[in-house]
Amino acid sequence: MRHTILFFILSFISISVSAADETPLRLAVADITHGHLGEVVRRMNRGDFQIVGVAEPNDAYRKRNDLTGRLPENLFFADLGQMLDETKPEVVVAYGSIYDHLSVVEACAPRHVHVMVEKPLATTWKAARRIAELAEQYNIHVLTNYETTWYSTNQHAKQLIDAGKIGDLVRINIYDGHDGPKEIGCGPMFLEWLTDPLLNGGGAVVDFGCYGANLATWLLKGQEPLSVYAVLQQKKPDVYPKVDDDATIVVQYPGCTVQIMASWCWPQGRKDMYVYGLKGSIFQLTPTQMETFIDRRQSGRFEAPRLEPPYNDSFRFLRAVVRNEITLPPYDLSSLENNLMVVRILEAARKSAKTGKPVKF
Repeated sequence: MRHTILFFILSFISISVSAADETPLRLAVADITHGHLGEVVRRMNRGDFQIVGVAEPNDAYRKRNDLTGRLPENLFFADLGQMLDETKPEVVVAYGSIYDHLSVVEACAPRHVHVMVEKPLATTWKAARRIAELAEQYNIHVLTNYETTWYSTNQHAKQLIDAGKIGDLVRINIYDGHDGPKEIGCGPMFLEWLTDPLLNGGGAVVDFGCYGANLATWLLKGQEPLSVYAVLQQKKPDVYPKVDDDATIVVQYPGCTVQIMASWCWPQGRKDMYVYGLKGSIFQLTPTQMETFIDRRQSGRFEAPRLEPPYNDSFRFLRAVVRNEITLPPYDLSSLENNLMVVRILEAARKSAKTGKPVKF
């Protein structure tokens, strides 16, 4: 009898495991001009996704890019709609300009294809709202990918804050940037739109300001700001004549002030964050190292706990969301609701910089 029961238990476990969808995610790429395309290339042979198609309207770019030679020629298309109809992907990852994110979602949503875009979600609040409308109408996921989402230090900081370890938040200072996209060697097809006020929505204020807005919205659980005040500058107008290269954004919340310092003028790359509560503080210094001051004790620098799959990688996370293996919590860093707020904050920052006055929400 005991052996019979054990047999049924093992049989049930076997059926449950085999029922899980372990097939690679059918993934397509829309546009190839974004410098982060290398994220796809580095993971494409890992086995959790399969690239079924690539759409790029520019003939020269389509014939020569980071995926050329790694995929059969018949997987490259000039037209996004044709690629979607012929290859039937489950999800599309967008690697074009921020302005083009809307057109990608407009093509994918009616075909019930999920989308992941590189940060930020959109260049304007109007475009972001349209993306949200399409996502809701056709019941698709639209995720936004940030490098900082996968920092173990940011995730551990959130856990400590939610556990009340530093008390009510009163100030968050977030620093993001480097010494400039041209200075660090971004390619010409990336620079072509990254430094264009229409296609990118701005310069450093968008490229790096979005990180701070994303993290603040997450840490403050989706609170709406009271006001946004920003100063945008051109420290290097000869290099970036069309857009700002240095931005300071002050976002005022009930009880908490967030200062976002985004720049293409730092002498070195940085993505660090300093969170202050009434009872303590958290310093996120690198993707893996941090310090805390809790219960009047300085921790010294330590390694944050490692993140476990699928929460440690954008493509593993994307697959888990699309396959309904996980559910996004409210105002998750990748979520649509968070990134709608990000676009609102950035648009308010640009408006404030033009008028010289805070923009009230």
